[in-house]
Amino acid sequence: MVSPALIENPNAVLAVLLGVLALLFKANDHKTGKKVFKIVPLLVFAYFVPTVLSNIGIIPLQSPLYTYVKKWLLPASLLLLTLSVDIPAIMKLGRHAIIMFLLATAGIVIGAPIAYGLLGSFVPVEFGDQAWKGLAALAGSWIGGGANFIAIGESVGAHESTISMMVVVDVAVANVWMACLLYFAGREKEMDKAIGADRKSIDELREKVEAFEKKTARPTNLADLLAITALAFIVVAVSKTLAAHLPPIGSIIRGFTWVVILVTTAGVSLSFTKVRNLEGAGASKIGSLFLYLLVATIGAKAEFARVADAPALVLVGAVWMAIHAIVLLVARRKIKSPIFFLAVGSQANVGGAASAPIVASAFHPALAPVGVLLAVGGYVLGTYAGLLTAFLLQIVHGFIR
Repeated sequence: MVSPALIENPNAVLAVLLGVLALLFKANDHKTGKKVFKIVPLLVFAYFVPTVLSNIGIIPLQSPLYTYVKKWLLPASLLLLTLSVDIPAIMKLGRHAIIMFLLATAGIVIGAPIAYGLLGSFVPVEFGDQAWKGLAALAGSWIGGGANFIAIGESVGAHESTISMMVVVDVAVANVWMACLLYFAGREKEMDKAIGADRKSIDELREKVEAFEKKTARPTNLADLLAITALAFIVVAVSKTLAAHLPPIGSIIRGFTWVVILVTTAGVSLSFTKVRNLEGAGASKIGSLFLYLLVATIGAKAEFARVADAPALVLVGAVWMAIHAIVLLVARRKIKSPIFFLAVGSQANVGGAASAPIVASAFHPALAPVGVLLAVGGYVLGTYAGLLTAFLLQIVHGFIR
């Protein structure tokens, strides 16, 4: 039984998380803080400080606040970050975005049987075939998202206890990799320069967005702030209502996935209208605030104490993720791709729509839509590539058992 945290009330937990973020941004204004955050990006601290607070019992590991932030503030942030999106410019990002995304999927598919083949013998015998079935479910999550996780798990017959354990493996491995990607965001220029990567398309997009921000910038007033927040929550509310009546497409496009798709579509559509001028009043800044709060809640849910329940599976997951990373790093060097495409391509697979835009926006808020678009593609690939991975894992399991 989990002991209650010192602070349990959702409103009080919100106050703590907002306080942490405020202190981090205040530190970023200090000379010493700037030096620290230049080495380790502020977003990494926004993630791990709440992790420490929840794991030592200051704030809870589970809270209604975390669910609210994911269900409401995540889609709201997606809308605000896509309002000023320049679709033609994003399309000009070119083949590197697609290549790195597909290679990220391939790294997950081939990494699973290799890691399980190397370390599967260390998994306790009593796990039986639940070992490969649990890893198959995890493959669904690491290629698509939560919906794929459950879909693949049910397809292969993974028990609820197995699914619960794989959540721990997911948190222990995927979140550490996400922290690495956020670290890359703080060193992108040096990393790209080291291999002679062509940053022209990304830099052009950033410059275009910055020019648009200067063109539309104006003093923020109460009317603008109300318009921005009202628009965000109205669109999310309408999207959630519509999503409840939309039929599922297969086992992937349903529920929250529909909400993400509808909100993103609304944001992209509004970007072709005068509504995009709300960017000048700070639409993306409010969207970024929501995203930072989401990062904080994701970190707060990371329960690293439970890693001890499945050390062998965590080790398999770590090697699996390492193979995924090696595939991307080697391919990036080969085709001289900017580190941004590696980061967002990987997170669109491993993290899905909840965290791909977080990683993308760590490079620049204007790039968040790239994460969203690729993550939706991950939902589609998740079931099919996940089932292929399950088939490969079953074959390997037959050899090692």
